[in-house]
Amino acid sequence: MKSGLFKKGICILAALALTVTGCGNEERKASVSYISEKYSIPSDNQLIVYTSHKEEVYLPIIQEFEAVTGICVTVKAGGTTEMFAELKNASAEGKCDVMFGGGIESFEAAKDYFMPYATTEKGILDKEFLSEDDRWTPFTELPLVFVYNSRLISEEDAPSSWKELFDDKWKGKVAFADLRKSGTSYTIISTFMQLRDLTPEEAIRELSDLLDGKVLSSSGLVIPQISDGTFLVGVTLEESAIKKMAEGCDIGMIYPSDGTSAVPDGCAMVKNAPHSFNAGRFMDFIVSKATQQYAAEEIKRRPVRTDMDLPEEFAPIKRIDFDIEESAENESRVFELWDEIIAGAGR
Repeated sequence: MKSGLFKKGICILAALALTVTGCGNEERKASVSYISEKYSIPSDNQLIVYTSHKEEVYLPIIQEFEAVTGICVTVKAGGTTEMFAELKNASAEGKCDVMFGGGIESFEAAKDYFMPYATTEKGILDKEFLSEDDRWTPFTELPLVFVYNSRLISEEDAPSSWKELFDDKWKGKVAFADLRKSGTSYTIISTFMQLRDLTPEEAIRELSDLLDGKVLSSSGLVIPQISDGTFLVGVTLEESAIKKMAEGCDIGMIYPSDGTSAVPDGCAMVKNAPHSFNAGRFMDFIVSKATQQYAAEEIKRRPVRTDMDLPEEFAPIKRIDFDIEESAENESRVFELWDEIIAGAGR
């Protein structure tokens, strides 16, 4: 993933122009036409990507895709919940080609907004993570881990299982991000629901009691606020924990002894995609061996290809049998209960 960072300026300008124009279809067409004429980018050489990934994840991959293919990518980034909420209009108005990022349970819940596409690399991908109808393609495998403040508590005293995490001793001391702002938060809720066989009502009420009214505005705050002692423990993605430990944050990482989910994030072609051929090329690119190798070595994410060895920093994990369809079915009810019981309590 070293070949180039060209066309960055063109694409940033394209993204800005698309963002500031009106919502109507004619305005959007006029904006695309203006950009194409001004910067000599033909329509068949463009791609519009919505992403919930952090910039440190999506930017190098998209820049490399541009360098390899010559396709100019317009990016619109935001939180997982925010970007999926925009899918309906984006699909209806033909203003997005690809949704990149977010757990595949979110893709399953929104699959009516995606077109089937079988990537050219499908045969080498882990079958456990594939969509039955090709509505989405997995990108990387993302186990959930526990993190704790390594200055204030020892590894022996930190929770090592989901049961221990919900002990009263951690009440008000668990860092957890707003469900409306973080896709990871929904994966966390869905994981302990399935592992402990809870209903949405039971899960949200237990979580509400554990959090004691303390909710973070972003999942990006979980590790920093554990590291500085504001909170003592939390749940995050393995990728985030490995990176922050390498940066010197005062945290330790524990793989839950009673098991954890390792739900991949995904990528999908949006219905009415104006550049569907290029969307397919992008989906092939993110699961290519070169990109998957880069994701493992540089981003610290587990690849979904079966022809690769894991870097040594990835320890064995005990996976639970995570039901994607069940998670998707529960999503709307969990959000309703979150608004009613947890978010509502703070109003």
